[in-house]
Amino acid sequence: MTAIGALLFFCFATMGLGILASLVLRKRSMPMVMTSFGTLMGLASVGAGILILFNHKVANFVLWSLPGLGRLQLSCDRLSAIFVIVAGLIFIPVSLFSAQYLKHYFERTNLRVFSISYLTLLGSIVLIPIAGDVFTFLLAWEVMTLLCYLLVNADFENDESQRASFLMLAMSEAGTLAVLVAFLILSNAAGTLTFVGIKAAAPHLDTGLRWAVFLLSFLGFSVKVGLVPFNSWLPRAHPVAPANISALLSGLILNLGVYGILRVNLDILPVTSVGPGLLILITGAVSAIVGILYATTENDLKKLLAHSSIENMGITIAGMGAGLVFLASGKATFASMAFIAAFYHMTNHSVYKSLLFLGAGTVDMSAGTRDLNRLGGLLKRMPWTGLFVLIGALSISAMPPFNGFVSEWLTLESLLRSVELSSLGVKIAFVAAGVGLALTAGLAVTCFVRAFAMGFLGMPRSEAARGARETSKPTLVPMAFLALVCLALGVLPTYVIPAMDRVVAPLTGASGTSALVPPFFDTHAPASELPQKFVAEFHDLGAQIGQNTMPGRGLAVIHRGGEKNPVVFAMSTSYMFVTLILLLGISASVVWLVAARHRKVERRPRWDGGVRHLLPEMTYTATGFAQPVRVIFEAIFRPQVVDRRKTVAEHFRMAIRQRRKEVHLTDRLVLHPLTAAAQWLAGNLARMHNGRINAYAGYALLALVIFLTIASVV
Repeated sequence: MTAIGALLFFCFATMGLGILASLVLRKRSMPMVMTSFGTLMGLASVGAGILILFNHKVANFVLWSLPGLGRLQLSCDRLSAIFVIVAGLIFIPVSLFSAQYLKHYFERTNLRVFSISYLTLLGSIVLIPIAGDVFTFLLAWEVMTLLCYLLVNADFENDESQRASFLMLAMSEAGTLAVLVAFLILSNAAGTLTFVGIKAAAPHLDTGLRWAVFLLSFLGFSVKVGLVPFNSWLPRAHPVAPANISALLSGLILNLGVYGILRVNLDILPVTSVGPGLLILITGAVSAIVGILYATTENDLKKLLAHSSIENMGITIAGMGAGLVFLASGKATFASMAFIAAFYHMTNHSVYKSLLFLGAGTVDMSAGTRDLNRLGGLLKRMPWTGLFVLIGALSISAMPPFNGFVSEWLTLESLLRSVELSSLGVKIAFVAAGVGLALTAGLAVTCFVRAFAMGFLGMPRSEAARGARETSKPTLVPMAFLALVCLALGVLPTYVIPAMDRVVAPLTGASGTSALVPPFFDTHAPASELPQKFVAEFHDLGAQIGQNTMPGRGLAVIHRGGEKNPVVFAMSTSYMFVTLILLLGISASVVWLVAARHRKVERRPRWDGGVRHLLPEMTYTATGFAQPVRVIFEAIFRPQVVDRRKTVAEHFRMAIRQRRKEVHLTDRLVLHPLTAAAQWLAGNLARMHNGRINAYAGYALLALVIFLTIASVV
């Protein structure tokens, strides 16, 4: 057995042992069972993923043969590797967090069932990217879907939890049916269920079937990704799910939808025209804008993060759509750059969104509420949690030197390379998507400034917030780990990009590393790879600092153009991080030496505009902070305003209270019209049931005439 096989076997064996332990140990041991076995599965997944990534061959493992289905097998290639690595990276902190967090669920759910479902879900998340045939993939996919339903519905006595989990299950099953039809078309054409066999037969499919497979697979997997208009389950499922399950949903389950789209449309049946890529690009950009708009106006912290997941997955999908367009247009290098940016952003989202959901769970556990209007002042009471949530907020807002900045910057720069395309219509689509993503980036800053400021700064606006206390170390350590990963992914992009390129290069046939990370540190690079004048100019700017002490190709991300335009874009978060540290150190030293050292500190009552005591009701709220966004984008939100009028006294005017009922854009434009159409059709069909025998005989006669007419024509 190879090392990859041994680690994968250890991962699934650990899952089995964890399930056995969940069955035989007492109920109060369940959190530690999930923590111990989940952490081991995470370590094994990371190890296996790294070995797969740096393996030069595809690792295949035959499981068994089933009559009528052929051989079931696992196939581990580099596309699988990135999803397995990210999965293991999230398993570890989420499982560690569960040890303390789930103690609050002893009386609310059956933790024995929860533990078995949790460990099996981790196994299915690993199995999906390494499945080598249609049957294994769909089996693992269905298991993952059902387990998500059970875990989201952990608080099963809550009506809202039941409704949200059932909606998620119903939409997921509808998406699975679309994916199943796509795979049936491919399998029927290829005569096999293995992905390798389908890929070999795929070039012979005609254009109509190719479009059918693309649309079915994209729509089916889009449900799991949470793209518009299939995003309504996300903001409903997250508030009712436990925080550790929310972290898995946004951090990993959404990624599996991305994997499905790429496995079908980039590997098994690569798209050959720009149409599919443009559809994916525009869908991603629209999803990003819609997601961040609703996140910016949401007051429930977990709903805010759910809408933000729609935004971030929209950015990821937009990058992948751009890559498909470049690939179909013969621009393989630009395609590699776009796919690297998309994979980078997907990984970043998994890390910082898991951190933020764990932070939201900690706040809910300590303060007893997630309503930003009732929080405030938590930074003094929960300083470590506040620090880690701040790092997550800076990361997701794309603030340097954290990881979100690198991937969003690369995505926007990749979209700008559309100037190299020949079609004017395609260029306009790229410009529209780029403008949308730029607007999204700006709103994301507003959204998370609001979330952190209203939650952690100022004064407490409720007794619950006033009584909040810092959580224990077992809960803080996982958040600290994820915060460090956010910083590492942001400061060291020139080490992450080559790793991502190992995934992308076999799919596009071009290296993105050579285009993005010039070999300033690589003394063995061929002299022709970098023009001498180019090297000399950047050597004067310090691009080769650390050449003799650090591994890798360099610390600057630079995309080079032609002779007339040698640098298209460049940045270095590594040097930026060092510069920020130096500037902060110099500023602090100057303030201490010049000002603070020779001044006496006097403590007096604060001045609040002449008010003796500033009440929480007088402070700025989350609703007030988001009001400008509501006003500007009123045409999108279009809330239903309900007036309630009440007479105060006989001769006085009435008191008027207005209540806003938010109707989501997707519900208003998609779900409500479909519901109305279905009700109209049902109402008309109901009129046919009039109880008259003559009418029923007429229906039968009419059906017979139609059948005979069709039969005669055929």
